[in-house]
Amino acid sequence: MALFDVEHVLSQLTLEEKASLTSGLDFWHTTGVERLGVPAVMVTDGPHGLRKQDTTADRPTLDSSVPATCFPTAAALGSSWDPELLRRVGQALGAETRAHDVAVLLGPGVNMKRTPLCGRNFEYVAEDPHVAGVLAAALVEGVQSQGVGTSLKHFAANNQETDRMRVSVDVDERTLREIYLPAFEHVVTHARPWTVMSAYNRINGTDASADPWLLTRVLREEWGFEGLVMSDWGAVRSRVAALAAGLDLQMPGAGSRPDDAVVAAVRDGSLDEAVLDQAVRRVLHLVARTQPGPGDPAALDLDAHHALAREAAAAGTVLLRNEPVDGAPLLPLTGTDGLLVVGEFARTPRYQGAGSSQVTPTRLDTALDALRAVDPAVAFAPAFTIAGGPDGDDDALLAEAVAAARSASTVVAFLGLPAPDESEGYDRPRLGLPPAQVRALTAIAEVNPRVVVVLANGSAVTVSQWHHAAPALLETWLGGQAGGSAVVDVLLGTRAPGGRLTETVPHCLEDTPAFGNFPGEAGHVRYGEGVLVGYRWYDTRATDVAYPFGHGLTYTTFGYEDLRVGVHGEGADVRVDVAVTVTNTGARDGREVVQVYVRDPQAAVLRPVRELRAFAAVDLAVGESREVTFTLGSRALAYWHPGLRRWAVEGGEFVVEVGASSRDVRASATVDVVGEPLWGELTAESTVAEWREHPVGSRVLADATAGAQVPELDETMAAMVAQMPLRVVADFGITGLSPDTLEALVDATR
Repeated sequence: MALFDVEHVLSQLTLEEKASLTSGLDFWHTTGVERLGVPAVMVTDGPHGLRKQDTTADRPTLDSSVPATCFPTAAALGSSWDPELLRRVGQALGAETRAHDVAVLLGPGVNMKRTPLCGRNFEYVAEDPHVAGVLAAALVEGVQSQGVGTSLKHFAANNQETDRMRVSVDVDERTLREIYLPAFEHVVTHARPWTVMSAYNRINGTDASADPWLLTRVLREEWGFEGLVMSDWGAVRSRVAALAAGLDLQMPGAGSRPDDAVVAAVRDGSLDEAVLDQAVRRVLHLVARTQPGPGDPAALDLDAHHALAREAAAAGTVLLRNEPVDGAPLLPLTGTDGLLVVGEFARTPRYQGAGSSQVTPTRLDTALDALRAVDPAVAFAPAFTIAGGPDGDDDALLAEAVAAARSASTVVAFLGLPAPDESEGYDRPRLGLPPAQVRALTAIAEVNPRVVVVLANGSAVTVSQWHHAAPALLETWLGGQAGGSAVVDVLLGTRAPGGRLTETVPHCLEDTPAFGNFPGEAGHVRYGEGVLVGYRWYDTRATDVAYPFGHGLTYTTFGYEDLRVGVHGEGADVRVDVAVTVTNTGARDGREVVQVYVRDPQAAVLRPVRELRAFAAVDLAVGESREVTFTLGSRALAYWHPGLRRWAVEGGEFVVEVGASSRDVRASATVDVVGEPLWGELTAESTVAEWREHPVGSRVLADATAGAQVPELDETMAAMVAQMPLRVVADFGITGLSPDTLEALVDATR
């Protein structure tokens, strides 16, 4: 189909047709205008795989979609810390989307993992905005390179499923700017997604889908977004208000009433037709750029995509623990003789989450099948059930597993969260594994010390109760359709575990940042932890954790040396160059993820003890050394100044740390940075200390109080007066000032 002229079509549309174009035709399609050659195009779910509804099914459901490659979920892809890998996954996703005549793949999700209990965490990348933004941008670039769009979601502060369609996120602007918006900003400014999806929730009482500050001022005016903003499904309460705020497309179709309301609002002057035209223009541009028409699913190389899914699953597998048994680390396994596989998940895998992202895989590998392809004699005992519910206790199955474990050379136990525990639509009921699985592991470890645990879950689970019973512990997240083969690759050492944690594993729920402020009450959830989210919370409060952010072992070791840090420029133009030499000091080739953190120990505001500002995955052969370099811009040093309402670099000492996790810092350097002026306008409500620190205010105040009979203040009273607004001091009459002179004093600082 030939491209159409957007401006010509726009000029020919009736008001009613314009209104209809700002709504979906049905659940999955935009509205077309046949008489002007504007087709309806399809958008569909799929952060980790295409979920195109199978319209031939008698009763379409979440699991009735056309077969597509189910890649690892975002939790696993994020743990790879590998932008190039995500770009290749994106290209495969884009190719399958294009082949099935879908215009926009709805994803990726870059909401922060504020709490491990969020039921949709498997769809999100990280608890840190920098790593989430960099990796999601690569995925977007890959998908869109195939001629289909993405929809960056859910904008913004969508961090829970409880009451998700109504809850108001009560959060200060600094926390939004530093934690919940930067991943979106990075993707928008670096990868230019074709669409952004607004969230269900409210932010400080305003619907995210009808928030002019969020959708127009921040997204478009500050970040320069030129694409289309669509709503999450069912998130729009008033399309007229949403259009005025910056939303372009309400999804799904909601009947004629919203269209009629738009037409009426234009006619009575309450909605400027130019605002409607701009929204329609963006819809038309999206439709035009997705032409020409469909591809051919038969031309897809699904075997290659499956192999890529297998590679990605191994890359996102995190080796949390690998203690020596009988003098050597338990992993990789030296063979399969006498190997016992335990756990129903080995043959009935959890490989993706539930809800709108549920993909029908083209094929499905199980770990048990993959191991038996290597050695048909590998034994298996289910030990517990998962089909009957989350507890799945079965004494007979457990007794059978314990008996088999007594004579096994090594036991590999596949544990995890049952599907009902985590899904879109509701939050997790607990942080730990089901009791039946912990019971099974404990019983097996009592008769065989050589136990490897393989976890399958969409977000962090507490392991502190039982991980001492497992010398080796692999976190595979939800690894997609090839996850079973991938974990066997890792167990046998065919591939090294490539993952590092993008979310902290805490000891208990009470330690988590949002505890006490989640999921909220009476329609509100208060983000009381502020900027201390994830590792920022644990590290700043010196709270012990099971496994820290950034942690991940591999089958070799790495050394860091010769850290060099140089500062260039100052203020908003400052640049910090970082270089460090990393060496593979072990006996196997491997990959290290070098992480750069920044500390501001002298900040005027509360800042986390460290924040990730750069990272790089480096492949090194045995004995190989490589210099790894980074350039940090001013934003890496800045915080959002609440008074000035802009990013600000405060002068003074900064500490640059390089290491293998937020708790494994291998080298650090202190640098001096020349900051920028951080004083704002003075008023009568500004404190005496603020007047004295201001370059103009200090002089004006000194002149105004010169010669006044000011009583001598002791140290305690002087400190008290310094924190008083100047208005109060003038009322007290202790500095020679009076309320009558304050206005002139303030004017003198302008």
